Amino acid sequence: MTDTAEALVYHAAARSHQGCVRRQNEDSHACVPQYGLWVVADGMGGYAAGDVASEIVTSEMTALGMPVSASDQRRRVSERLHRAHLRIRSHIAEHDLDMAGSTIAALMVFGTELTCAWVGDSRIYRLRAGQMRRMTRDHSEVAAMVERGDLTPAQAREFPRRNVLTRAVGIGPNLAPEFSGSTVQAGDRFLICSDGLTEHLADDEIAEVLDSGRDPGGSVDRLVALTLLRGAVDNVTVLVLDCATGAPEGSDHG
Repeated sequence: MTDTAEALVYHAAARSHQGCVRRQNEDSHACVPQYGLWVVADGMGGYAAGDVASEIVTSEMTALGMPVSASDQRRRVSERLHRAHLRIRSHIAEHDLDMAGSTIAALMVFGTELTCAWVGDSRIYRLRAGQMRRMTRDHSEVAAMVERGDLTPAQAREFPRRNVLTRAVGIGPNLAPEFSGSTVQAGDRFLICSDGLTEHLADDEIAEVLDSGRDPGGSVDRLVALTLLRGAVDNVTVLVLDCATGAPEGSDHG
């Protein structure tokens, strides 16, 4: 790595809550800074299905191993995702389940290279110099309708089938994760979240919290608190990651 890359350090905070309606939490998350990896997974399928599926996804990610390059990191993540896909499908067959699956949103950093990998509608955002950008696009019926021009973004928020996914880990015979690349620089702030957050908060509201001057833990707590105040109809998981220079500040995994 270059001297610049070696100077970049990360401070993360994460919290997951079952919400106000669901009886259990099917979300999962993982912070693996030694591998340059931060992950949120949102399971689906109910008891002994969704929670198991998301845990399978995060357990595979935490077993990534040490990458030697950004391309090696992406290859390892792709392999682990396919392992998770097969494990979830085996779990479905072994337990005679109707369905089990999980989304994933994974942020990977190697040096100054940034990669986002995702399946489903969990999201990654970047806040840079006060401007927030969504780094992922939802794999959902409603997102496809917006892309085609059949719905406006405002209509999409009220669409009755807005939570129907077109891709998920463990669903269908084939897995099709999406990857996008960029760069990271000191001062960047990232948010990884399940759709339990974006169900209740619009992007501009999320940006206001992220840009409020709070540390990662304070931002996580504020975003979860706002979601709970608005009824939290789903599980909610929020992970905030800051990129800085200097000695690591440590991390707080909620």
